[in-house]
Amino acid sequence: MPKLKPGTIMPTSEEDTAITAAAMSDPDAVPYTDTDWEVAKPTLKRGRPLSTVTKVRITIRLSPDVVQAFRASGEGWQTRVDAALRDWLKTHSPA
Repeated sequence: MPKLKPGTIMPTSEEDTAITAAAMSDPDAVPYTDTDWEVAKPTLKRGRPLSTVTKVRITIRLSPDVVQAFRASGEGWQTRVDAALRDWLKTHSPA
């Protein structure tokens, strides 16, 4: 049995039996078996969808004024830094 939070009120055995009997007598209810619960999977996917083009997480040191200028441009500033570096590579060699 999972650990319960303080203040959680559980039904008595009699109440649980009455609740179960009421649920089983409901013609619109389709009771789940233990096997059904074991194979049930959540349908909610959390988080951002995975991108088809993934980026590499790195640590980089930049001048404070450069970081400040990009951060001041608002949300998505790291993407703009990436775009600026990509644009620079079009006309320069990294070596």
